[in-house]
Amino acid sequence: MYFYCVKEAKLISSTQNPLIKKIVLLKEKSRERKKTGLFVVEGQREVELALKGGYSIDTILYCTEIVSDFSQNPICKNPNIQFIQVSRSVYEKVAYRESTEGILGLVKAKEHTLENLQFKTKNPLILVAEAPEKPGNIGALLRTADAAAVDAVLIANPRTDLYNPNIIRSSVGCVFTNTIATGTTSEIISFLKEKDIKIFCAALTASKNYVECDFSTGAAIVVGTEATGLTEEWLQNSDQNIVIPMQGEIDSMNVSVSAAILIFEAKRQRGF
Repeated sequence: MYFYCVKEAKLISSTQNPLIKKIVLLKEKSRERKKTGLFVVEGQREVELALKGGYSIDTILYCTEIVSDFSQNPICKNPNIQFIQVSRSVYEKVAYRESTEGILGLVKAKEHTLENLQFKTKNPLILVAEAPEKPGNIGALLRTADAAAVDAVLIANPRTDLYNPNIIRSSVGCVFTNTIATGTTSEIISFLKEKDIKIFCAALTASKNYVECDFSTGAAIVVGTEATGLTEEWLQNSDQNIVIPMQGEIDSMNVSVSAAILIFEAKRQRGF
């Protein structure tokens, strides 16, 4: 029954089609994503991860010139998704990646509020990133968080929306596999203190070697931007500043690399 619906799907062959123009706007404009509550997900794996992460998919576009056996895909069994076939020229218009799988979804955004955040463990491990701006860094942080199975990723003072195509691509879909919440620095600090979660700030001043710290209780590892680090508000509310000793000529490294080192030390202490 479901396969029949896909095989008889509407075909769009014009790049001037209103839906195609809408998808281009969603891909390029954060304002459009916020206004409609929709965003674009490209690639079979990413679409499947979105479904697994509890996201609602509104529409899937597919190009049979690229994915010839799409009607056999398990995604097609979902009766709540509208399926639309597109020509190669149309798909190339809306696709973000050069190498692609011929599948693109319009997905409904979630609310990422602190109020909705719940933990499954008594001693959660949380990664906090303040004001990350580069989509590549955000994606890498989300991949680290997924690899370590942290309890949540909190983004303070976000400078770009989570559904930026560059973030989805660089996170290889981990934006869907992590529990994520956003808020201001003040809101997140208050939230952590209310939950009795210790705050460990990655900083160069008044810091302790990270391997000498106890991350076995509820812990939030907080990282800032590579250019300016964390704001004074975080440092004033830190339970302990932590540092990764450097042996070279520079005193910092990529934020996602630093976060990975700190997070996996915490996991090691927890018997990972």
